[in-house]
Amino acid sequence: MWESEDESVGGREYTNGVLSSTKNEVETNQFERRDHSWFVATDIPSDLLVQVGDVNFHLHKYPLLSRCGRLNRIIYELHDGNLNKIVMDDLPGGADAFDLAAKFCYGVHINLTATNISCLRCAAEYLEMTEDFEEGNLIFKTEAFLSYVVLSSWKDSILVLKSSEKLSPWAENLQIVRRCSESIAWKACANPRGIRWAYTGKPPTKVSSPKWNEMKESSPSTNQQIPIDWWFEDVSLLRIDHFVRVVTAIMVKGMRSELIGAAIMHYASKWLPFSEKEGIAVAGEGSQGKESNNSSSSSSSNSSWKGGFHMFASGTKEDQPNAKIKEQRMIIESLISILPSQKDSISCSFLLRLLRMANMLKVAPALVTELEKRVGMQFEQATLSDLLIPSYNKSDTLYDVDLFQRLLEHFLVQEQMEPSSPSTYFSEKHSFEEMSRSTSSNANMTVARLVDSYLTEVSRDRNLSLTKFQALAEALPESARTCDDGLYRAVDSYLKAHPTLSEHERKRLCRVMDCQKLSMDACMHAAQNERLPLRVVVQVLFAEQVKISNAMANSSLKESGEYHYHPMVWTQKSLLEGTPLFYQEGWAIAKKEINTLKFELENMKAKYLDLQNDMDNLQTQFEKMSKQKQSSAWSSGWKKLSKLTKVKALETQDAVSQILTPFEQTRKTSRRWRNSIS
Repeated sequence: MWESEDESVGGREYTNGVLSSTKNEVETNQFERRDHSWFVATDIPSDLLVQVGDVNFHLHKYPLLSRCGRLNRIIYELHDGNLNKIVMDDLPGGADAFDLAAKFCYGVHINLTATNISCLRCAAEYLEMTEDFEEGNLIFKTEAFLSYVVLSSWKDSILVLKSSEKLSPWAENLQIVRRCSESIAWKACANPRGIRWAYTGKPPTKVSSPKWNEMKESSPSTNQQIPIDWWFEDVSLLRIDHFVRVVTAIMVKGMRSELIGAAIMHYASKWLPFSEKEGIAVAGEGSQGKESNNSSSSSSSNSSWKGGFHMFASGTKEDQPNAKIKEQRMIIESLISILPSQKDSISCSFLLRLLRMANMLKVAPALVTELEKRVGMQFEQATLSDLLIPSYNKSDTLYDVDLFQRLLEHFLVQEQMEPSSPSTYFSEKHSFEEMSRSTSSNANMTVARLVDSYLTEVSRDRNLSLTKFQALAEALPESARTCDDGLYRAVDSYLKAHPTLSEHERKRLCRVMDCQKLSMDACMHAAQNERLPLRVVVQVLFAEQVKISNAMANSSLKESGEYHYHPMVWTQKSLLEGTPLFYQEGWAIAKKEINTLKFELENMKAKYLDLQNDMDNLQTQFEKMSKQKQSSAWSSGWKKLSKLTKVKALETQDAVSQILTPFEQTRKTSRRWRNSIS
């Protein structure tokens, strides 16, 4: 290690603000501490008291003034040669740094390490220990150690960057943070095969790996395979602003966006409480105690790095929760600002968890909007559990439905922008367009299933308005859904949770689904669903009848060998393939029954119209007779009306019984579907 040279420091003669050497000397080999004061082990009484914080240093003027320009200037500006006390509460590094600087001035051997070099360099700059006062002064030696020892070492660069967290803005102005960040970035971008230095994130081996402060700068074993994420753990130990500096430098060096995204996720998992049980508590607290340095003295143990931000280290217990919230908000805002712009560089699940915490901690709206756009870029990769984000604003709904709608809108905007990208002008234009169209279609279908599942979950909230439900259900184009079973489940769940809906509102709700896209099981359930409007039930029955007819026609054509004719649409074909086998086996037998049912329905409609006309005529006659007060005519008309009513009722009852006969056979088979849906 670097050590200060043995030099006899004599007194200095006061001339133009700078003291020149004389023959007076103060020799010592050690400092002694008594309570909160330091004394020089020498027979010469001290003539200068330097107070740094709550620590007092009883020293001599000449050894300090011979190398410290700041002390020279203080005495020169005050024109007081008898000044015997100087207070320096703003000295970077505090009493620990001044202790080392004072020992250097007295010629005591000091060891420069990665732990103390940063604070000592800042203290030397503060004290102005330049070459103008002494050749090989403290600034020169600390700069040489930083340049030739620290920046060439991976571990030392990390340690110096960590020790610089409490030295702002001195460490920034002296370029210590920038140089260490650049050094770490260059080494992180190196080929893993060429790594010859130790790192914390080693893969587990049979021999227990040493702790951070016990590791030596030895190269990894040649037989050991270095993972590509070897630098994640070391970099995640840094404070968020230094982590951002390192990641930004790595981006400039051309690191792959997937690795940068993985490093950001590793850092967030270490410092953010993604689990809801943890609440607003600082993650990683306590885990950093293992990484504290053993070389610090008792006076510096309180200032050792414990994780988190130094600006929140002090304060009352009442201020701690607010400090933690501010810290986590700063971490989230910083991570959002350095997210890679590439689409699949970070998983959608992580982005949604980050968005959940951003809403909970009230992050800046502009950053939240940017994060929502990132989620919309890969919305098809989301899962239902990640999208069920509670509403942290003043909203009546349990889940943040407005946020989900914004994410869906960002996805749709992204889908519309993709076909117009410059990539469509490649030589393989047509093949690329077909591939992108197929990918877009698959994404739309995935998102449609996701929307249906989300609607089914949030529909149980009685505070969810019909307008929001309908807007979400109709946001996607019709081509996104080949089957509306999921949408029917959501509609049925909404009707069950909102029994007070009017008839008009129920009809409006059911317009979001297409009865022709329901499967056979869904149609059987809808036909017996009392919560649906009567008009919707009739549409479901008609759609089911059409599907059965088309299926039977297609089956007969296949048996006759006419494969070139396809009378049904493609959606009906897909629905037919998904119907149970026991329904398909009865179609050939039920063909005649279906035709008979059609004929009976037409006859019943005609009889109903005749009965309605008779009722209208009798009503007209009754009104005329009531005016004329002819009781006899009224009685005869009433008897005629009662006789006609009985006849029509018997005929209607026979027709309905014939129609309902085929459906009675399938009532038991549809019970399992109804129970599972409702």
